[in-house]
Amino acid sequence: MLRIRFTAEDLLRVRIASAPAPLMELGMAIATLRRDDAVFRRWARRIRLPRSARPLLELIPPTAGGPVFLDPVSEDFDDGLDRVLSTPRDDVRAELARGCRPTPWTKGLIDGERDAWRTLERALRGAYDGLIEAEWTRVRASFHADVAWRQMLLSQEGLRAALVSICPGSRWDGATLEMNVPWEGERLLEGRGLTLLPSPFWTGGPRTSVHPDGSMLLVYPALTPMPLIEPEAGDTLGALVGQTRADVLRVLTAPRTTTELAGTLGISGASASEHARTLRRGGLVVTRRNGRAVTHLITPLGLRLLNAE
Repeated sequence: MLRIRFTAEDLLRVRIASAPAPLMELGMAIATLRRDDAVFRRWARRIRLPRSARPLLELIPPTAGGPVFLDPVSEDFDDGLDRVLSTPRDDVRAELARGCRPTPWTKGLIDGERDAWRTLERALRGAYDGLIEAEWTRVRASFHADVAWRQMLLSQEGLRAALVSICPGSRWDGATLEMNVPWEGERLLEGRGLTLLPSPFWTGGPRTSVHPDGSMLLVYPALTPMPLIEPEAGDTLGALVGQTRADVLRVLTAPRTTTELAGTLGISGASASEHARTLRRGGLVVTRRNGRAVTHLITPLGLRLLNAE
């Protein structure tokens, strides 16, 4: 059981990250490649970790609990890489001693050897190019779908609903969030706040780390993982709900107004509205009015249907 204890100040400082972090997702992707994860099995079969990236296997275990300095919360890969490469040596030593088997290469990282750090830079660039870059559009779609859903829960049902829905079996008593994970842990926020970061490449339990601004970071599986929609899939869902409605569901992994939905799919506004209405009746889409605009978003049930393709 993971227990996160809030003060009154922390309750005012719960926020949701604004964008996915490429290096965070890279670590999750490598961990996922090392596990037999049914959700990612088809993706893993067609992916090959570049040779230049293989040194990362010494640092990132299947549990994704690798060195924290490899996971900077930056929205830009190059900025995040600069942060990794400028990590203070004491932090590198502490993180590698915490969870990595000593090897000549990791010793070189600790000692600040230029060749060792060049190897790390090549490994991170190679892994990003081979695993993440081509999937980034779908990573963003998965991330923003979860964020939109979480924000809707916050506005309609409050903080409790937004937090306990992160992990099945979670409990919230107003001061402590208990998350049902297979290990024991306690995190005292002590006024630092909590930032929620959904990960499209992770299906395990929630994880915590410290955000650069000092707040606690809670990383958890996005509602629908990557890959959202395999390129070769789609006909199955189309046969079930109709091709246009299947396309509507795929587009609505991020919130869209009726006009945006129609423009994306190249259909009339009336047709887009009718398809959204039909999917809403089936519990696959939710609709929210904000002034004169109407916004549609896929539901968890709709996401499960997409992910089952």
